[in-house]
Amino acid sequence: MVQRDKSFRVLGIETSCDETAASVVALEVGGAPEILSNIVLSQIEEHAAFGGVVPEIAARAHVEALDGIIEAALADSGTDLSQIDAIAATAGPGLVGGLIVGLMTAKAMAMSAGKPLIAVNHLEGHALTARLTDGLAFPYLLLLVSGGHTQIALVRGVGDYQRWATTIDDALGEAFDKTAKMLGLPYPGGPNVEIAASRGDPSRFAFPRPMKGVQRPDFSFSGLKTAVRQAATEISPLSDKDVADICASFQLAVSDALGDRVSRALSRFRSEFPDIAAPALVVAGGVAANRQIKATLEALCGEYGFRFVSPPHILCTDNAAMIAWAGIERLRAGMTDPQTMDFVPRSRWPLDSISAPVVGSGRRGAKA
Repeated sequence: MVQRDKSFRVLGIETSCDETAASVVALEVGGAPEILSNIVLSQIEEHAAFGGVVPEIAARAHVEALDGIIEAALADSGTDLSQIDAIAATAGPGLVGGLIVGLMTAKAMAMSAGKPLIAVNHLEGHALTARLTDGLAFPYLLLLVSGGHTQIALVRGVGDYQRWATTIDDALGEAFDKTAKMLGLPYPGGPNVEIAASRGDPSRFAFPRPMKGVQRPDFSFSGLKTAVRQAATEISPLSDKDVADICASFQLAVSDALGDRVSRALSRFRSEFPDIAAPALVVAGGVAANRQIKATLEALCGEYGFRFVSPPHILCTDNAAMIAWAGIERLRAGMTDPQTMDFVPRSRWPLDSISAPVVGSGRRGAKA
């Protein structure tokens, strides 16, 4: 049962990849949610030399930084642990070493302070962020585009998600990072591809638009990545102009392919929920910051009569405010479990646990 007559204040902890983060979020009776603190420590410098995230380095960095980050989040919020109603921590999906650091820290704090522990699915944090920032009502459509995930999901309620589409190979963020690496651009790849693309000619290379026009709603980026590699190999050595043109052409192909895929989901939503006058498309994840992709999706929403919602960049990338908010959503819905102290971190944890996996199912579970 949803508790609307109670205030909540939750500490969130996020350590699923290469950001160490802690946040305190509050929800007062009759009021709007408020982010009281949101501390994020990036590990970009630690991983830059390797062109990507090294799991062992990430885990060690979380161990070294997390206690101080939590102390800073509590201090910035003007809150001590006795005033916290629950502790929410990312428990998956992600790099298991980092997940262990965050979840074990949260367990120790919850046990010592006598507070409920909420194990949060990182993807649910992304899915619910628009309710923190924009107060959206259920249902709405979610496009999650990040380094590890690319999927479209129907968000029907807290803990109630239906996957409509997913990638059958690479995630979009992964495709950006691998393209950057092939072209000799620095890590992180996504922002640097976008910077280079701003100087390039998007019509120079006729890269494929994966899955465009295909009835199946899913995404694919492996073929596009291969086309980029072939173009770069044929030209080698690459000039700055070559790199810029490849990036611009790649980015345009991605935008066109996304537009085609998302348009099918918007049409389906209209068909299944004809009585919702102004439905919303929420775009979350680090790739949501790309300006060309955002412009393409905004135009598409205008065409289909959807409200375009993209949380601020700091809340689209990995952060603990979204984890704290997911904790509040679950706490006020009475979705707590005393057995959470036994929860084991999951490197794979689909948002929709019912739909059959499309790719990557194995001993560790379904990837998507």
